[in-house]
Amino acid sequence: MKRIIYNIIILIASLPIFWACETDEHPTASTPNTFILNTPPYVSGIYDLKNTETIQLTCSQPAFGFTAATTYRVQVATDKAFGDFATLPTTFNSAKMDVNATEIAVALVGLLGITDEADFPTEPFPVYVRLSAELSDGSHQVLSNIIALPNVKSYFALDAMAMPENMYLIGNVAGNWDWATATSMVPVWGADGKFWAVQYLGKDADGNNAEIKFNTAKAWDGNDFGMKSAVIDDASKTLAGISGDDNIVIGNPGWYIVVVTTEISGRDYVYHVQFLEPKVYLCGNAAGGVWGAGDNNLFTVPAISSGADADFVSPAFIGAAAGDSDGGVRACIVLDGEDWWHTEFMIFSGNLIYRGTGDDQDRVSGSVGQKLYINFTKGTGKIE
Repeated sequence: MKRIIYNIIILIASLPIFWACETDEHPTASTPNTFILNTPPYVSGIYDLKNTETIQLTCSQPAFGFTAATTYRVQVATDKAFGDFATLPTTFNSAKMDVNATEIAVALVGLLGITDEADFPTEPFPVYVRLSAELSDGSHQVLSNIIALPNVKSYFALDAMAMPENMYLIGNVAGNWDWATATSMVPVWGADGKFWAVQYLGKDADGNNAEIKFNTAKAWDGNDFGMKSAVIDDASKTLAGISGDDNIVIGNPGWYIVVVTTEISGRDYVYHVQFLEPKVYLCGNAAGGVWGAGDNNLFTVPAISSGADADFVSPAFIGAAAGDSDGGVRACIVLDGEDWWHTEFMIFSGNLIYRGTGDDQDRVSGSVGQKLYINFTKGTGKIE
């Protein structure tokens, strides 16, 4: 009896220990009021952002109630009250941060509202900095104290220009001026800002010549471009009979390979537009081992009278094309300065799939005597 009582006492005494172990496995986070951003040791000096790569900041870790992975963001302002501030794009997971000086400079241009380099201050001015911190899941955000960098010499820094990732073609016969059905042009592998499309540019239902424009977004957002902004080479103008004031008017109705190549000039985009003959090629074993352009592996181009809903048809396969790593039916267009596989495509389960900027495509089998049919308007095709 005494032993039973003793065991019960031991069990009761152990309960707080078990409870502590259980609660330690699921700690509860709390949101602190603030945390400390340290003043840099050389704060009295001049921070020359144009000639400095980084500014080092350190802080204490916020007291979330337990040691936790923390995400820090740097915020800057030009007034101590932080009425208007900018959060820099780079985040940190350490209480020691090397903050990119260019990011600060770009943020200051926006905060000062300056649009002309001539108006940017040449003398150092104070910049105020604080941190925001949060748990890795984005919860329990807390702000640090504000520190002053009294002498910051900045400059007229602007975000780097990036090549567009998308390009769309719209017109009276290409989407009927509706961005929802506009042509999504295909990016060229390894050539940022370069796009192409095999496009029918015949007459519309009322007998009018095709008219087209382009944009990097499916929207009338003021960035659409046509004759006024595009650079069109003389060969393209002659081939397609180009005219127009704003819309690009196609005087010679037909099928074309349309190419847009983007150039960055200062703070502007320059779009070079080409109109090429609609040469589509069968490649690989099905074409007798021809890769890229050739006189005997060209697809037949649909007649203009067939309209947009018509198939390009390959020559009959002259070699069996097994769907393995060394075989397969393959097809492409060819652009100057580009390898054939930079602009290849194939039919998968009846759908036209472009390689674009992606990895090598799977192989599709074919037999001698079969042909490849592609409808570029519908994005469909078949082998038979």
